[in-house]
Amino acid sequence: MTRGPVVHGEMVRLRPIEERDADRLWESLQDPEAMRLTGTTADFTREQVEEWARTVADRPGRYDWAITAGAVRDGQPVSDELIGEIVLNEIDEHARSANLRLVLLPNYRGRGYGREAIYEVLRFAFDGGLELHRVSLDVLSINPRARMLYESLGFREEGRLRDAFRDGDGWADAVVMSILEDEFRAGT
Repeated sequence: MTRGPVVHGEMVRLRPIEERDADRLWESLQDPEAMRLTGTTADFTREQVEEWARTVADRPGRYDWAITAGAVRDGQPVSDELIGEIVLNEIDEHARSANLRLVLLPNYRGRGYGREAIYEVLRFAFDGGLELHRVSLDVLSINPRARMLYESLGFREEGRLRDAFRDGDGWADAVVMSILEDEFRAGT
C-alpha cells in the first residue's frame, strides 16, 4: 500500500503526507497538550521527523494524510498547509481491520476539522476501496472531548486498559473504541 488518495470533504482536504510537511509535523510535536492527550512520550529529533515526512506515504500497511483546509478558489486549494494529521494504520487485510489516529494543531481544534476528517477516512475505509469491517482507536481517559467526538461518529467503547499511560504523577486509562462497517453505514 502506498500513497493514499486525496480525499475531499466540505471543510477538509486530505492528502498524503509529504516532505514539505516536516515543519508542521515538528510543530505538532512541540505542543504539550497534544502530547499529553495522546499519550505520546517519545522524543523525536528534527531529522527523524524530516525522514518520516519524506518516507511515510510509501510505507506498507498504512495511510497517512495531511489534513488541510477544504476551501477552493478557481478549482485549486486556497491553502495546502497541514493543519493536522490523520492516520489509518495497522491495516490487516485478512481481518479487514485498521486503527485510526488523529492530531490537530492547536488553532484548529474544536472547529469541526477533526470530525470531518474522521468521517472521510471512515468512508474511505468502509466504502472507498479498502472494504474494511472494523476501525478501532484508543483514547485516553483524560481526553473526554475526543471521546465525545468519537462517540458522536458512532464509535463504541470495547474496553479499557487501566493505568496504561503516565499522566504527570498519575495515570490514565486507554479506552479502546471501535466502529463496524454496518454501524458506520447506519449512521450516514
